[in-house]
Amino acid sequence: MTPLPTGPAVGDEAPDFELRDQHGQSHRLSGYRGRSNVLLVFYPFAFTGVCTGEMCALRDDFGVPRSDGLTVLALSCDSVGTLRAFADREGLDFPLLSDFWPHGAVASAYGVFNDALGAPDRGTFLVDRQGIVRWTVRTELGQARDIAAYEKAIAEL
Repeated sequence: MTPLPTGPAVGDEAPDFELRDQHGQSHRLSGYRGRSNVLLVFYPFAFTGVCTGEMCALRDDFGVPRSDGLTVLALSCDSVGTLRAFADREGLDFPLLSDFWPHGAVASAYGVFNDALGAPDRGTFLVDRQGIVRWTVRTELGQARDIAAYEKAIAEL
């Protein structure tokens, strides 16, 4: 059995990063401190079945604008151009961040980069306004995450 990669646990400070979204705009995790809780959603690939379903569920259940102080950031190793096409096709109105180069560096920092796949596994981290991980979940590649679990974790912040 292969051990799970390590990443931040509940109670740890979330590793900071800066990545560009589907519009080329830069997002730094620490820039949300004091302003917003952040839901980081790592997913393997744009335009694939389970990933598209998850992103559309986020669009439908966590669309912007949000009045509860939550920012959703979805991260993959897809290029900015691919993410732009994906967001346009699916009507995704939240930031899709490109961990393209250095390839998978942020996913690696969070312990969800899958070397064999060359992309992140499914991992979600809820980071509070102080930059602390308050909840996390990981699922198998073919298994979609439960949006109701997100709602419960957010309500408990």
